[in-house]
Amino acid sequence: MSLRLTPEQQRLSDEVRDFADNVVAPAAYKYDTLRELPYEIIGQMGAMGLFGLPFPKQYGGQGRDYVDLCLAVEQLARVDQSIAVTLEAGVGLGAMPIFRDGTEAQKQEWLPMLTSGTALAGFGLTEADAGSDAGGTRTTAVLDDGQWVINGTKQFITNSGSEITRLVTITAVTGESVRADGSVKKELTAILVPSGTPGFTVLPAYDKVGWHTSDTHPLRFEDVRVPEANLLGERGRGFASFIRTLDEGRIAFAALGAGAAQGCLEEAVRYASSRSVFGHAIGENQHIAFTIARMQARVHSARLAWYDAANRLVAGRPFKLEASLAKLIASEAAMDNARDATQIFGGYGLMNENPVARHYRDSKILEIGEGTTEIQLMVIARELGFAGAPR
Repeated sequence: MSLRLTPEQQRLSDEVRDFADNVVAPAAYKYDTLRELPYEIIGQMGAMGLFGLPFPKQYGGQGRDYVDLCLAVEQLARVDQSIAVTLEAGVGLGAMPIFRDGTEAQKQEWLPMLTSGTALAGFGLTEADAGSDAGGTRTTAVLDDGQWVINGTKQFITNSGSEITRLVTITAVTGESVRADGSVKKELTAILVPSGTPGFTVLPAYDKVGWHTSDTHPLRFEDVRVPEANLLGERGRGFASFIRTLDEGRIAFAALGAGAAQGCLEEAVRYASSRSVFGHAIGENQHIAFTIARMQARVHSARLAWYDAANRLVAGRPFKLEASLAKLIASEAAMDNARDATQIFGGYGLMNENPVARHYRDSKILEIGEGTTEIQLMVIARELGFAGAPR
């Protein structure tokens, strides 16, 4: 299998890289400090077609594939992880479930605005007692006179409360059954909830350690009523659908991690080549040079890992193991490179206007979001045949 980019893919990667360097990077510190999503930049990304990359043209997409999306995410993450995850979540968590599981009417209603970047959608899975353990979901949805009546809360939901957010897809318990051993199995169903629906409250944004520009909120549902037709996919298949979404999302998260690791590498190379101490560049110090060499090795491994997983997905081959491997490798590469880059910069690495300081704060979430490091290890262990690995 060749992991070389096609000419079209290389052009896309170069185009997004130029955009990231010339538009996103100069504004990154400003918006990180303001903790605001830069809507004019999101609009430009929409005009470039980035939010529509993996979708058919009939829904306003670009007719490309998941590899192309990941290439764009990686290049953006080099300079601003918040912007990169806004794209990753907007496509993978917001639009993709509708494209994959929605009715034709749902696709026609929602996808054109989502693929154009004029609207965003959230993915409401996580709760106080449910995230990695989706079976702990407590949000409920009950049918009443042709409407779903939803009650519950969600937390840590990306793109859920921005000025252009138009809906969230949530999982809710729509029934229960008793297994042979007497335990209770919850029926989880995915439901579309448009923004502004009475009883649906977007609570104040979190005060996060990193990803300051990314829009993230807790959500509350109090007797929220939506039409029965807002069911996404089959009733009771919400868990299976969202697992597929998370598996795909881990590949894009890996691309984000590879991009963050690359950004730290580039900053470290630049600084080590220009910063002089005792009459010579610090990069001439063997320890600094070897540290940067290890940073390059991590980037290379992370990129190959997500390339492999993404190409398997596009080819229709099994990719669960490779997605978890890529996510594990890339998230650790981003965190390790951020730490090493900050050390190389010394005191300058602690200044918030320095990109490596932002990467240092931002990269930790890569070991938590879209399934923690521990969850990836569980998935990998199960795929290796250790049936006793926790589920």
